[in-house]
Amino acid sequence: MRLFGTDGVRGKAGEKLSAMTAMRLAMAAGVYFRKHSSTNVILLGKDTRKSGYMIETAIVAGLTAVGYNVLQIGPMPTPAVAFLTENMRCDAGIMISASHNPYYDNGIKFFDQNGDKLDENIEAEIEKIYYDDEAILNAQKQMAEIGANKRIDDVIGRYIVQIKNSFPKELNLKGLRVVLDVANGAAYKVAPTVFSELGADVIVINNEPNGSNINQNCGALHPEVLAGEVKRLRADLGFAFDGDADRLVVVDECGEIVPGDALLGVLGVFLHKQGLLNGGGIVATIMSNAALDDYLKSNKLKLIRSNVGDKYVLEKMKEHGMNFGGEQSGHVIFGDYAKTGDGLVTAMQVVAMLLKERKKASEIFAAIKPYPQILLNLKISNKKPLDGIAGLSELESSLASDGIRSLFRYSGTENVIRLLLEDKNQALIEKRMDEVKKFFVKALNA
Repeated sequence: MRLFGTDGVRGKAGEKLSAMTAMRLAMAAGVYFRKHSSTNVILLGKDTRKSGYMIETAIVAGLTAVGYNVLQIGPMPTPAVAFLTENMRCDAGIMISASHNPYYDNGIKFFDQNGDKLDENIEAEIEKIYYDDEAILNAQKQMAEIGANKRIDDVIGRYIVQIKNSFPKELNLKGLRVVLDVANGAAYKVAPTVFSELGADVIVINNEPNGSNINQNCGALHPEVLAGEVKRLRADLGFAFDGDADRLVVVDECGEIVPGDALLGVLGVFLHKQGLLNGGGIVATIMSNAALDDYLKSNKLKLIRSNVGDKYVLEKMKEHGMNFGGEQSGHVIFGDYAKTGDGLVTAMQVVAMLLKERKKASEIFAAIKPYPQILLNLKISNKKPLDGIAGLSELESSLASDGIRSLFRYSGTENVIRLLLEDKNQALIEKRMDEVKKFFVKALNA
């Protein structure tokens, strides 16, 4: 069974992601990281899921069994783990989180000593060790060589300083009313603290995690909740985070949810105007709307597309010498401040842009209006190689001749194919989507 998906190892806690799986995976990761060890310390964080206790304990057992010392920092955002791994000179970092998934799922994400997510080759090597009984047996230590663990509670201050350092020192948030939806997740302490310390009038919602309410009808997955509160409270802005705070959704003062591609485009152009954008453009994924392309072209900037996943965005950023990119889902990477999507860093840059432009959020984000797009998740019986499906290339050519942008890809974790059609004509893509759906039902459910 393949362990790693598009973003670490993820599954239902107690089933695919059992205590035994977590312990053995930690042992395998320890064997790999030992090859490049400099401090013999691995940092371990988690979000607010109840299953995090089980998985955290199992990971500590696995790492200490192979001789690693572990620093447990408790509930913290994923980007905080990435930052602190490098900042505290650890050999690696591990985050226990299933991000935006329901509470009953959980996941394990790994970072190298530089705070970067692991590439697929390293994940494959760890997975190979995981299935090697002899390697696991031989790696276990005895007596004084067994590792130790230590829980530390004061690292939140380091991350807060890092976030505040990403915000222009000449600005403050005095007079700004902000509503924060922290999704009963990992940002429930740090997000309100940052905004309060910078002087904002802060209202926080969904900040009482109980182990099973993370992402539940709240946060980045349900920004309509935040939108209602922003309007009701007459706030200037609203920010919704997901469970591990690497994703952000913005709501303007009118209670309108800002499209992710509008967020990327407007921030990219703002950085360019400030002379802070490297590489002459930004990176977004194959899912991003063509309106983003057109907006960037009108500002003489280019768009480089990557596969879905913020680690692939970061790879393209490095490849093209760029320092800004992200996904329309709200994972935004400011390469000068973070190694992964960071909801808090993004929120800071949005506020800085509003203050420097001296405009309301609705005015700024109106610059990009995404073209009509339909995304359909279709359940299927089997995943045939797309290039082997008879008639698919003809279907794609037919869509292109109508001016429709199409994208078909399989889910990395489910028996689902994601079907995307996009065009300026809503009625046309609705009509053609019916045809596309029938084609794949017939092709993949035989």
